Amino acid sequence: MNVAPLHNFQIVAPSPVPASNDQQAENLALVQAVQAINAAELYGEQGELSFALDRRTQRGVVRLIRRKTKEVIREVPADQVLSLVESLEPGDR
Repeated sequence: MNVAPLHNFQIVAPSPVPASNDQQAENLALVQAVQAINAAELYGEQGELSFALDRRTQRGVVRLIRRKTKEVIREVPADQVLSLVESLEPGDR
């Protein structure tokens, strides 16, 4: 059996989708919403929202996490986060 090294082997990582201007604006709005919700402590002292970008789609992902352990409790849909911020009184932001 001939076991020769493979020299033409190539690993191709999936390339991220470039974010459009609309997507970047939506992500910025989500970051600001997450900050407002965390400042209002709507999830208590032990929970907070975290914002991240999905590498593949460049879309925002919002997660509810435990502050101390960083355990993900659940993912929160972006539209739910934005609606929650809209319901805050202007003085709360």
